[in-house]
Amino acid sequence: MFSTNIFAQKTSDIDGAKDYPLVSRFQGSFIAWEQVKNFDRYYMLSLKDNKLDKYEIDGKITRIQYESQKEHSVFEIYKSYENALKNAGFKILLTLDKTNCGVNLQEQLYNGEFNGLNALTDRESIKPSYRDGEFTYLSAKKNINGKDIYVVIFISNWDYPLITFDAIEVQSMDKGLVSVKDLETDISQNGHIAIYDIHFDTGKSSIKAESSEALKNIAEYLNAHQDEKFLIVGHTDNTGDFESNIKLSMERAQAVVNELVSKYSVKAEQLKAYGDGQTAPVATNSTDGGKARNRRVEIVEQ
Repeated sequence: MFSTNIFAQKTSDIDGAKDYPLVSRFQGSFIAWEQVKNFDRYYMLSLKDNKLDKYEIDGKITRIQYESQKEHSVFEIYKSYENALKNAGFKILLTLDKTNCGVNLQEQLYNGEFNGLNALTDRESIKPSYRDGEFTYLSAKKNINGKDIYVVIFISNWDYPLITFDAIEVQSMDKGLVSVKDLETDISQNGHIAIYDIHFDTGKSSIKAESSEALKNIAEYLNAHQDEKFLIVGHTDNTGDFESNIKLSMERAQAVVNELVSKYSVKAEQLKAYGDGQTAPVATNSTDGGKARNRRVEIVEQ
C-alpha cells in the first residue's frame, strides 16, 4: 500500500519471510525474524498523566524484525516510517523516545516486565551490545474496510539499528459454535461459560434466527442437568447510556430464558435471568475487538 523509501534485500532475508502487505521495509534492511499469530492479545502503550499506561487489543498479530545498516540512525528510520504512515492516512497515536520517556522500553515492553505477551524472541542474533540506549516507539492506526489496523514500530540502537515491526488486525475471537462438550468442560471447571453465538440486533433483545444451533446445544446441556440451577447473564459493551445497557442486558438474558423454556423444553425453575450491562468487561472497551468480547451471554452455576 505504501513504501518507506524502501527496496527489498531478499537475498539476506530468512527463508520464507516477507514484508507485511501494507508496509514495506526501510531501505537496505533485511528480515531477521518473523512470527504470525492468528489470534492473541496485544498491549498498546498510552500516556496517562504523563505516565505510561497500556490497553489491550485482540486480533491477528504479525511481528517482523529487521536489521539495518550502521550508517542509518534511529531517528532517520523513525522519520521514514512516520512520514509514510501519515501519507497513507494512518493516525499517529503515540511517539516515544529517550527524551520524553524515562524508562527502558526494550526491557519493559518487549522483555516481559511491562508486557510479557509481546516478548521478543530469545535468539542470540538480536543480542549484540545495546548502544547508548537510543530508541523510538511509534504507534499508528487506520480503519481499512471496516477493520482497525494498528501498526507499532520500535527501533533500538544496538551494534546496528534493530527494527521491530508489529501489525495488529483487530478482530473478535472466532470460537466456532459452542458445543455441549464446551459447556460441560467450562462450567464444570470454571463455573460459567461465555456464549458468543447468540445474536441480537443492535440495541434490541429479540434473538436472531442464526442463534438456534447455539440455543439447541445449550438446551441439551441444561436438560441433561435438570437437578442444577443456572443464571443466564447478559453483558454489553460501554456504548450508550449506563442504565439503558443494564436494562438491555436484562431483557436479552430474559429473552434467552424464554426461548430455552418455550422452544427447547428447559424447565423454567432451572433458570434465572440477570443483566450486568457493562459492569463486568473481559476486555477493553476502547477497541472494536474488545467491545465484541464484552457483548456476550454467560451461563453461570447458581
